Amino acid sequence: MAISSETFYSELPLRKQGLSELIADGSMFSNLPADWHILVADIKNSTQAIQDGFHREVNLIATGSVIAILNISAEAGINVPFFFGGDGAVILVPPILLEEGISALNKHRINTLRNFKFELKIGQVSVEEIYKQNIELKIAKARMSKIFNIPVVLGDGLQFAESLVKEINVSEIEKLSVDEIPLNLDGMECKWNRINPPKKNQEVISLIVNGNAKSDIAQSFSEVLKTIDTIYGSQNRRKPISVKRLQLNSSWRQINSEMRTKLGHYKNLYFIKNWFKTIFGRFYLSQTEIGKNYLEKLVQLTDTLTIDGRINTVISGTPKQRAALISFLDKLEKSNKISYGLHVSDASVMSCYVKDMSTDDHIHFVDGADGGYTKAANNLKEKFSRL
Repeated sequence: MAISSETFYSELPLRKQGLSELIADGSMFSNLPADWHILVADIKNSTQAIQDGFHREVNLIATGSVIAILNISAEAGINVPFFFGGDGAVILVPPILLEEGISALNKHRINTLRNFKFELKIGQVSVEEIYKQNIELKIAKARMSKIFNIPVVLGDGLQFAESLVKEINVSEIEKLSVDEIPLNLDGMECKWNRINPPKKNQEVISLIVNGNAKSDIAQSFSEVLKTIDTIYGSQNRRKPISVKRLQLNSSWRQINSEMRTKLGHYKNLYFIKNWFKTIFGRFYLSQTEIGKNYLEKLVQLTDTLTIDGRINTVISGTPKQRAALISFLDKLEKSNKISYGLHVSDASVMSCYVKDMSTDDHIHFVDGADGGYTKAANNLKEKFSRL
């Protein structure tokens, strides 16, 4: 088992081969340190919230769960892997970040309940507990571009942790302590309108693929990723985000939701400042060198593919390409190699973590519009319910 280290993820070798090749080669993956912890945040009844029209707020709260921990890890100088899921998030942390991380998530939970009336289930599971259950949890770090890397996880460890946290009674969560440090969601931005696909004849699909424990999951996932590449092209080519389709959103609801998520309350000065920032942002982004550089790198730094023991991805393409993908996935599903859920949207939504516009220190979380990942997960659950 791997030796614990605060710098474990930073020192993890960067794998430069294609994802389909990486996943097929188990020797490229490492065990997580046993004393690391899996932090989980999940919005209860997110499906109903999305049906009620609060899909933007759901995405924003999930994004805040990631940013709360990333700001703590950045302050400590520790690099940690994270996984955004549309209506929740999973972050892996060393023991030194555990107490402060749980406290931050609890503050975010309290703000979420107060401002949006949503219940955010939070909790942690030790990696040691995962290993005691003989559940696989291996990780690699994959290079997606010169400036963007992602963690890749094999095994059911993160899904097991999520299931445990979802079962936690609310009264137990309410007992969690909250320290005196203010919740830090600096860098959170959610100022973009719904984003149409790069081309007029395209759509956006949100896809979740699970492996079958009785089959070779790594091989099945490798086949899925290879086929997505064949049908849709490279990761950059199939991203639903393009600079020409970006439009800033200066609506009261958009700014108010971001403000209440970050601050936990309404503040006139914040609202006015960010309204002006959004209004004049169009000029700043298109006419200044920093703004142009930011937009140029934005697409490269969008998080549209997550492999956390499942494949979760948001893709733009044509209905014909979708039909070809579904035909392939149906064959794998009928062979009991995978199960999958899929949702089609006419646009995507994006929330952002921007530490420094002038550098590569920003990342952008993407989901299909109107709750793409959540609806794809529901599609998958419906399939299981019919078995």
